[in-house]
Amino acid sequence: MKRREFIKLSTSASLAYSSLPLLPALSHKNYRYKTALIGSGWWGMNILREAIRAGESQVVALCDVDEMQLTNAQKEVTTLCSDSPKLYRDFRDLLHKEKPEIVIVATPDHWHPLIAIAAMSSGAHVYVEKPIGHTIMEGRAMVNAARKYDKIVQVGTHRRASPHNISGMNFIRSGKVGQIGMIRAFVHYGGGAGTKMPDSEVPKGLDWDMYCGPASLIPYNGLIHPKGFRQFLNFSNGQLGDWGIHWMDQILWCMDEKYPRKIYSTMARHIRKDTTDAPDMQLVNYEFENFHVSWEHRLFGANEAEHTNVGCYFYGTEGTFHMGWQDGWTFYPANKNKPILHENPTLNKPDDQNIRELWHDFLSSLKSHQLPMCDIEIGHRSTNMSLLGMLSAKVGRSIVWDGEKELVLNDPEANKLLRREYRKPWEYPSV
Repeated sequence: MKRREFIKLSTSASLAYSSLPLLPALSHKNYRYKTALIGSGWWGMNILREAIRAGESQVVALCDVDEMQLTNAQKEVTTLCSDSPKLYRDFRDLLHKEKPEIVIVATPDHWHPLIAIAAMSSGAHVYVEKPIGHTIMEGRAMVNAARKYDKIVQVGTHRRASPHNISGMNFIRSGKVGQIGMIRAFVHYGGGAGTKMPDSEVPKGLDWDMYCGPASLIPYNGLIHPKGFRQFLNFSNGQLGDWGIHWMDQILWCMDEKYPRKIYSTMARHIRKDTTDAPDMQLVNYEFENFHVSWEHRLFGANEAEHTNVGCYFYGTEGTFHMGWQDGWTFYPANKNKPILHENPTLNKPDDQNIRELWHDFLSSLKSHQLPMCDIEIGHRSTNMSLLGMLSAKVGRSIVWDGEKELVLNDPEANKLLRREYRKPWEYPSV
């Protein structure tokens, strides 16, 4: 993106938020926002802990389709603060009765759009986990809803708030890597054929129909819930949709870009023989105007031969820059007489993340009425990178992307995959 275009976009976005109503926090120093968590599992509780730690949230409600997760979350909240949140199984009841000011959406991916849009329309600002949705048109509806209802929406791409990622981005933008012609993003995890698990009866206390929601109603399988949904394409988009969005987001951010113009992907299940259906390996090529990006992942073949198993390499005329996770960032100069430069990460426990910093940015945005660092438009574009890779693999050919119109050029079959049919009575979002 050209600097002039970036400034114009930023100014327009700021003006769009100038009409936001003043929040109570501006006039009450110790005000706590009425906060609700929808999706009270592992990652949802990671977010809520940081909201409680920040001291500006009154936890009024928790919602989950799994009674066990809900009960465990309630017990933990009561140990962390003096709040006594009410429990809900249906997010619609929660929004209607509690009227929260902040809603954290930490459900499986396929539920993010409907819940986030419903929360915004009910008057809440939203912190929604990545990826923001399952299909591209859902994301556009979420962006439109945020602007229509004048709500701040922060997406959980917390690496934008990570100290070493910020300094790494600044290093790249400073020109010290030189002209970058290629970027390689990757996630390599070990594993093998996996374990076949037969479908089974729905566990007591789990509303499986509501879990599936707008996705197809499929038989319950213990590999899906809890925590396994990301390897089932009914609910997510595999490793590219999960891990890939973090690194796609880093690339767009560091390179100051909005979208690629051409995408080609191939995917397969060469090793996995279990009951999941997401690819165990995938290769994607993204063509930008002045550089190319490659993505690769595999869920097998862990080894000590490769320097790192996650991150992205920026290949420039002055050297190679690795943006990592638990190993920080490292710059390898092309000139062997120059020293290798490195910065260690600063990560929070549990799970080595930077939700804390991103949550503080979210709170600042609520008070200043300025767009947060991971605004929904940014999250939409980063999610699209992953979804476009999946789309190309599904149609089995290259696609040419019009990022302004958000359409695949001259490919009606591919454009059908920009959305999917929802299971009744749920309706695909259109805002």
